[in-house]
Amino acid sequence: MRRILTLLFLLLAIPAGAQEIKIATWNIAWLTLKPSGHPDLPRNVDARAPEDFRLLRDYANRLDADVVALQEIDGAEAAARVFDPTQWAIHLTDEPDVQRPGFAIRRALRVTPQPDLRALDLFPRARYSLRRGADILVEAPGGARLRLLSVHLDAGCREDAFSRDSSRDCQQLERQARILADWAQARQREGVGFAILGDFNRRMGEQDDFLAILEAAAPLVRATQGLSSPCWADSRGGRPFISHLLLGGPARDWLVPRSLAVMVYAERARRYRQSLSDHCPVSVRLRLP
Repeated sequence: MRRILTLLFLLLAIPAGAQEIKIATWNIAWLTLKPSGHPDLPRNVDARAPEDFRLLRDYANRLDADVVALQEIDGAEAAARVFDPTQWAIHLTDEPDVQRPGFAIRRALRVTPQPDLRALDLFPRARYSLRRGADILVEAPGGARLRLLSVHLDAGCREDAFSRDSSRDCQQLERQARILADWAQARQREGVGFAILGDFNRRMGEQDDFLAILEAAAPLVRATQGLSSPCWADSRGGRPFISHLLLGGPARDWLVPRSLAVMVYAERARRYRQSLSDHCPVSVRLRLP
């Protein structure tokens, strides 16, 4: 009887009409159908075998998210090898890049693609550019709107401070931070819930310069704050997150407490860091009104 009463109280605590969705971010590391040695790929990138794609699809099914922010995707056809196209819609940035950000979205959701955040790609004509941001709007049955931005930012400035004497990578990452701050500020003015999620290539401490730029534009909740990632952990323990989920606007209050999860791979041999990914899916649950 006590368990039944507890369950009833929990159900009553959920607002009528509330919808819980699971959002995730997953860098699938050079997800491409191009063969090894293709001129568009670095020499150390090998083609995946059919078994690799089968394993990736199994993990996508096990993740069981509603929206997955993707990074390093070489087209919708490659994404469809992981996400069953009968169940998922794929939206990627509109750019000729083999490492495009985007989304896999459950077909049951009402989603409107938005224009790419083109400014994030500071060098669009480079062979391996800095990539645009993929932008979508999710609308819940109750009327709540959630704007999502999938990003894959400049690497090479994992934790250094921003200054006039910063490295080139840090200067570029600072520029990208200010572009994201403008995007977040625009969503804040609209009053829409939003999230910036993806591979930031940045560890974020409490006084992080990158995070400070964004939070000066709009208050944010960082779902990975104070936690370490078990992805490919060894005897030394977890590693700092570089993939993050930043929630702003009303979405800060939609985060289900303690819902952050990292799906680690059962395969532990080193070769799987390339044939699967050196990144693991990171997810949270949101309760939309």
